[in-house]
Amino acid sequence: MPVRFPDFRLGNVLATSFTATLTERCGDAVERIPTPQRLVDWLAVSGLAVQSCTPAQLELARELRESIHAAATAAATGGPLPAAAVRVINDRSLQGRAAAVLTPDGRRRWQLGSASRVEDALGVIAADAIGILAGERDGKLALCASPTCRAAFFDTSQSRTRKWCDMNTCGNRQKKARFKANERKNPRPAK
Repeated sequence: MPVRFPDFRLGNVLATSFTATLTERCGDAVERIPTPQRLVDWLAVSGLAVQSCTPAQLELARELRESIHAAATAAATGGPLPAAAVRVINDRSLQGRAAAVLTPDGRRRWQLGSASRVEDALGVIAADAIGILAGERDGKLALCASPTCRAAFFDTSQSRTRKWCDMNTCGNRQKKARFKANERKNPRPAK
């Protein structure tokens, strides 16, 4: 029987979607890229197809993921960016070879170096994180209100007051919990 991995949580922002490859950080953590091949799969789904991935490259990716999460968490809470996280993000950005290209329909797409290396894809993710952390994009970094999740996400809602990283998962789970708590506190009378 083939091994079944948890589905990816994909968002509209590359860097914060990448941090969502580890979810439920404050609960029972769910690793969504447990193998090199799963990183290859996530990169392909994210428009950054690479040919292969080694265990060492997977570790580089996880280090970048955690560095982006640490920096995004600091930015979302108004704290200073951790120096070690900034160093990793900058290193990955510098090590990648990718170029932005314009598609015929007027969209930007990333063209990885000729070898389509994982490092090139990580460079694109790091560059996206730099743009977000430097305040170059319209939106705001926030942390999921779920006490078990606490994922960093980029809020582009009009009011910038979004509470959940994903309404279909964390938001619904919290609303259900609140509803059940209210039901227990205020039971309906029997007819």
